[in-house]
Amino acid sequence: MIQKIIFFFEMKSFGVCKWWARKLGISTSKVRVGFIYASFIALGSPLLIYLIMAWVLEHKHYFKLQRRRRNTIWEL
Repeated sequence: MIQKIIFFFEMKSFGVCKWWARKLGISTSKVRVGFIYASFIALGSPLLIYLIMAWVLEHKHYFKLQRRRRNTIWEL
């Protein structure tokens, strides 16, 4: 039963901690523990920040700027 619950949350996670861990170059578990401690200290406000970041990561294709590939001097 517990394994099913853990599997559900791992499959539905948004990847915020994993993204931050890759950006900072540290392990994912340290970022998760940091979010947990921050949630206890700040009375849950990091949870709101986490959900906002999850929404942005889920919809990041809307925020990416479309870069045009510039022609080089050899392609003119």
